[in-house]
Amino acid sequence: MLIARLTDEDIVGGSRELLKKVNRYASRGILLDDKQNIALLYMSKIGYYKLPGGGIEGEETPEEAFLREIKEETGYEAVILEKLGEIEEHKMQNNFLQHSFCYLAQITSSNSATSLSENEKELGFQLVWMTQQDALEAMKHSLKTCTEYSMRFMLYRELTILEKIEKTKISS
Repeated sequence: MLIARLTDEDIVGGSRELLKKVNRYASRGILLDDKQNIALLYMSKIGYYKLPGGGIEGEETPEEAFLREIKEETGYEAVILEKLGEIEEHKMQNNFLQHSFCYLAQITSSNSATSLSENEKELGFQLVWMTQQDALEAMKHSLKTCTEYSMRFMLYRELTILEKIEKTKISS
């Protein structure tokens, strides 16, 4: 099920053009702790938040990729509770189409060491836990203050995923 098809129209205005060829497949989504708080990765060097997730590697399934990304970025093992849907990002300025599979997951182990990429280390990734409402507000604030094209796509995508579960009111 397609949650959203994001285009330049959503991000910077203009036309709603669609790219035909997917450049990157990714898996991402919402990770909950035992108190139903949501894991966000704070990129301390640029002051924005993102959800756990990233590119699908080799022959991984989208589910395997999401669980691997959770482990690498947060240090937690997790189990997927449900598939939320899929999001397409049609970045016309970059001629780049990303297709993300989106999930809701729950931690199943205590935290261990992360395995961040060099880029993630340079961005200063820090794991923070927030209530559902605080996560929504943090993402809305990030989107409001961001002017960089590709980052705006990422933030809009993350907000869309958070809003997808907003109706479920997972946290108190």
